[in-house]
Amino acid sequence: MFSIVQAAGWPIWPLLLASIIAVALILERLVALRRSKVVPPGLLQRVVTEYRQNGVNVAMVGDLENHSPLGRVLGAGLRNVGSSREIMKEAIEEAGSVVSHNLERYLTTLGTIASISPLMGLFGTVVGMIEIFGSQAPSGSNPIQLAHGISVALYNTGFGLLIAIPSMIFWRHFRALVDSFVVEMQQQAVRLVEVLHGQRNS
Repeated sequence: MFSIVQAAGWPIWPLLLASIIAVALILERLVALRRSKVVPPGLLQRVVTEYRQNGVNVAMVGDLENHSPLGRVLGAGLRNVGSSREIMKEAIEEAGSVVSHNLERYLTTLGTIASISPLMGLFGTVVGMIEIFGSQAPSGSNPIQLAHGISVALYNTGFGLLIAIPSMIFWRHFRALVDSFVVEMQQQAVRLVEVLHGQRNS
C-alpha cells in the first residue's frame, strides 16, 4: 500500500484524507440513521395510551423529546395539546424542520466528497502528465521520470473514482432514507393531532 502511495505521488494525500473522512461519515450515518433509532416502532401508540391514562406532564414530554427524532416531533404536538389544531401543526412542523436538519447532518460533506474526488483525481492526472512532458529532453526521455508520471496520472484517476463511487451511492441512499423518515414522522404526527382532537380513535 505504501508503495502505491509513493508511486501515486503527493496528489494522492488529499484523496487519502477525503477517503478517511468519507468512511467515517458513512459509518456515523449508518449508526445514526437506523430506523429503530429514528422512528421507533410502536412509539405513537405508546404515547396515545399514556396520554389517555395520565394526560400530559412536563416529565413525560421531556422524556419523549429525548427518546428519538420521532419523539421530538410528537413531543412538540403534546406541548401544545390545549391549543388549536393549526397551532399544534405549526409546532410540529417547526420541530420537524429541526429534526430533518439534524438527520441530514454531514450529508452535504459526503456529497461534496463524492463530487470533488474525481476532480482531485483529475488534478493528480494533470500533475502526472506534466511530469511525463517534463521527462522529454533533447537528449531523449528519462524513463524513470516517465514511468513515475504515468503512475501518478493513473493511480490518482483510479483512486479518485474509487472514493467518488461509494460516496455517491451512500449519499443518495442516506438522502432517500432521510426523506422516507421525514414523511413517516409527518404521517404519525398528523395521526397524533387527529387523536388528540378526537377526530380519530387511534
